[in-house]
Amino acid sequence: MRTPLLAAALALALPALAACTENADGSDAASGDARTITVTSTDDGCELSTTRAPSGTLTFEVTNDGSKVTEFYLLGEDGQRIVGEVENIGPQLSRELVVSAPAGSYVTACKPGMKGEGIRDDFTVSPSDQEPTAATDDDAVDRAVEAYEDYVHEQSEQLADKTEQFVALYRAGKDDAARALYPEARTHWERIETVAESFGDLDPKMDAREADLEPGQRWTGWHRIEKDLWPPARGYTPLTAKERATYADDLMANTETLEGRIEDLSFTVDQIANGSRGLLEEVATGKVTGEEEIWSHTDLWDFQANVDGARVGFEGLEPIVEQKDPELARTLEARFAQLQDLLDAQRRGDGFVSYDQLSRQQVQQLANAVNALSEPLSQLTAAVLS
Repeated sequence: MRTPLLAAALALALPALAACTENADGSDAASGDARTITVTSTDDGCELSTTRAPSGTLTFEVTNDGSKVTEFYLLGEDGQRIVGEVENIGPQLSRELVVSAPAGSYVTACKPGMKGEGIRDDFTVSPSDQEPTAATDDDAVDRAVEAYEDYVHEQSEQLADKTEQFVALYRAGKDDAARALYPEARTHWERIETVAESFGDLDPKMDAREADLEPGQRWTGWHRIEKDLWPPARGYTPLTAKERATYADDLMANTETLEGRIEDLSFTVDQIANGSRGLLEEVATGKVTGEEEIWSHTDLWDFQANVDGARVGFEGLEPIVEQKDPELARTLEARFAQLQDLLDAQRRGDGFVSYDQLSRQQVQQLANAVNALSEPLSQLTAAVLS
C-alpha cells in the first residue's frame, strides 16, 4: 500500500513527465514521411501504420488509446536488445521515439501495463541513401561515443567489484557492513541502468522489485537481498544461510554476465541521448516516488546515480548540441545544475538522508526539478541527429 507521500510524489512525477514530452517537435505522423510511423497502443493491441521504413532517422509517434499506462520499444532482431524506448505513456497521451536505424530486421513492442514481453511485431528497415549519420562533426561524434563507452565499461567494472564485496559480506552474515555497502554498490548499476536494461533477460533477474513481480516469477537480485537486510517488522521469515548463499551467488553470476556483455557493446549518439532521457524517466517512475528502495529507503543514492549517468551522456554530446541548438545546450546545463542543487541539499557525509525523512515539500521540489529537466532532455536525440 502506498503512503500518502509516495502517492503524492507519483501524482507529481508521472503525469507531468508524460505531458511535457508528448509530440516535442510538433511533427505530423500523417504527413506522408516514410520515416514517420504512427503507433496506436491499446490494452490488447499495438497497431503500426507500417512495418517497413527506409534507413535513417525514424520517428515513432506513439498514442495510447488504452486504459493502462503503456510503453513502446524498438528492439533488435533478437527481441531483447533495446534500440530505443519510450515509457510511461498515460491513457490518451502521445509520446515520440526518435532513433537512428540502419538497415536490418527489428522487433516492435507495445507493453500495456508496463509488464511482460508486450505485444510484438516484426519491423524491417530497408537500405537507403540516408543510412544513419549522426552529425557533421565526425570528431565530436567519435569523442562522444568513445567517452561514453569508457564510462559504461568503467561503471560495469566497478559494479562487479563492489557487488563481489557486497555478496561476500552478506553471505558471511556481516549485515551492518552489507547495509552500508548496498547503496554504494548499486550506484554503479544505476548510472548505467538503461544499458543494463537493454539486456532484457538480465534486468528482471537483477533488479526486479517485489511489487512488479508477475504471477509465478521467481524473485532474485538486489531487491530480494535488500528485503532480507531491512526486513519488515512483522510477517517476514529471514533467509537461511543456505538461501543467502544462493541469492548472493545468483546476483554475482548475473553481474559477471552483464560485465561480459557490456565489454562487447558499442554505442551511437542517438543511443546515448535516448539513454540519458531514459535515466531521467527512471528517476521519475521509481526514485522520486520512493518506491525503488522500499525497504532500505536509499532512493536518493539511486536518484543521484541516474542523474550522474544522464548528465555524463549529455556532456559527451554537448559539443554537438552547441553547434546545432545552442539554446537547448544552455537550458540543459541550467536544469541539470538546478536539480543537482536540490540533491546536494540532502547530502549527509558521503551519502544522503533516508528517503522517508523527506518532507512532502522536498519531494515536490525534486519532482518539479525532474520534470523541468525531462522536457528539454526529450529534445536531445532529435538535436544530435538533425
